[in-house]
Amino acid sequence: MDIFDILNMIGGLCLFLFGMDVMGKALERRAGGGLRTLLGRLTTNKFAGLLTGLCVTAVIQSSSATTVMVVGFVNSAIMTLKQAINVIMGANIGTTVTAWILSLGGIDGDSLFIQLLKPSSFTPILALIGTIMVMFGKTDKKKDTGTILLGFATLMFGMDTMSAAVKGLADVEGFRQLFILFSNPILGVLAGAILTAIIQSSSASVGILQALAVTGQVTMGAAIPIIMGQNIGTCVTALLSSLGTNKNARRAALVHLCFNILGTVMCLVLFVIVKYAFAPAMLDDPAGFVSIAVAHSVFNIFCTVVLFPMSGILEKIVMRLVPDDKKIEVVTELDERLLATPAIALERCHGVALDMAAASLKTIRGGIESVKQYTPELAEDVRAGEEKTDHYEDILGTYLVKLSGKRISEGDSAETTKLLKIIGDLERISDHGVNLLKSSEEMIEKKIEFTPAAEEELFVVYSALEEILELTNRAFVDNDLEAAHSVEPLEQVIDILKEQLRTRHILRLQRGECSIYAGFVWSDLLTNIGRTSDHCSNIAGCVIDVAHNNMNLHESLRAFRNESPEFREKFSAYTKKYALPTVQ
Repeated sequence: MDIFDILNMIGGLCLFLFGMDVMGKALERRAGGGLRTLLGRLTTNKFAGLLTGLCVTAVIQSSSATTVMVVGFVNSAIMTLKQAINVIMGANIGTTVTAWILSLGGIDGDSLFIQLLKPSSFTPILALIGTIMVMFGKTDKKKDTGTILLGFATLMFGMDTMSAAVKGLADVEGFRQLFILFSNPILGVLAGAILTAIIQSSSASVGILQALAVTGQVTMGAAIPIIMGQNIGTCVTALLSSLGTNKNARRAALVHLCFNILGTVMCLVLFVIVKYAFAPAMLDDPAGFVSIAVAHSVFNIFCTVVLFPMSGILEKIVMRLVPDDKKIEVVTELDERLLATPAIALERCHGVALDMAAASLKTIRGGIESVKQYTPELAEDVRAGEEKTDHYEDILGTYLVKLSGKRISEGDSAETTKLLKIIGDLERISDHGVNLLKSSEEMIEKKIEFTPAAEEELFVVYSALEEILELTNRAFVDNDLEAAHSVEPLEQVIDILKEQLRTRHILRLQRGECSIYAGFVWSDLLTNIGRTSDHCSNIAGCVIDVAHNNMNLHESLRAFRNESPEFREKFSAYTKKYALPTVQ
């Protein structure tokens, strides 16, 4: 083996790792919606969690990536620790798919069919198709599919290059002695764990082992302990990702470590007993692509089958290792780790935005109620609600900006833009709730009272405001387009009511029926009611725009008001419904 073989080996290894990384990330993007669906179906059923972990890992080709996602889910309270344990176990089986794909490189035979199955025969075609899709594809889905094909072709080319380069090691006595040394099961486990911890991918380290197997110097007795160690080394990624998370997220990362350590110890004991008690001849046979894939699958499936019924014990172990304390942890609403899977990160943003909408709605309703009947407890709730929505806007705005910088689909990009627009309106609605509360407190402080006629008029506009808030909430939460189309005509009616109430108040002032101080408070109330309905209109308009793939809000609303018979019909109905009582 000369210097050029070494350079080829390094180049092949780099291409292999690069191809695996590119393919994994493209698969993750391409399957974003599917991952979100799988997550939505996840239940407390153990088998559902196991299958979810298996399927997700088989798709994105990385148990480390799946486990990191799980840590993020637990940290964001999307997933419970009990659910996470089952998903992690499933991920260990799903990661074996990669070794079987790579084993295609070991196919040998003279027939045309066998030759066509060899990666060297079909990867150039995949690379050509992938290049065309990346360069000329019109949509992100086509480009991602092309990237998957290119990544796979690069991975297999790197594998072939690496395998060809290391064949010369078969004549190197030091290399043969190295793998004789790894026949010691403890050293083999350590070697596999260290290699995988460095490259942070058990799939990649299994591929490297398969490439080295072409030298004929890697026996099954040496390969099996290395495979066991690889499962321990892959835990490093999840452990690093759990730094700075809450206790349950750290427990999820530890479950991954405990599961793999227990499985390795259990299988290592069995392996040592079989090796030294029975000395089977197969352990001295050279390992090959397929035999390594078989050993990898058998080991992971066996560990999962044995430990799956013991998931409750694993949970108790990590609860002891990371105990609860008296201090209540604040759950992180959004986790940076989820940005690695934009589709799921967006789903989490939507969930937090719904929480924000609920808090904003409660705050504005509290502000309205405080004008009707003020209590200190209600005032405290309104101010707490406004602070909560401020916090939501801060974390959501920052997170969504980061998310928009990721490579996401057109639909997800529109949803991100929608949320960025809507959270500002939700925050302002809660501000108006506090403003209504302040008006209520001013009335108490200055002993201001409205006339019975004014109270009756306020009741009408409050009823209209309550309906527009309910319609807006339905439009956003349920993506209800019918409710969204009802908001704008009602907003126009509220604007008219607001001007009518100003006029009527001026007439009462002229008749000496109320004080000028009451007029100031009256004006503030109407201003906040009108602006709240404006923000409702913005939210509903945004929902409509996204549904029609158009983000020009003002143009859409103007066209709806001027051209839609539906608008005129609803406007007329709301005008009659919220007609003010006749002035006496």
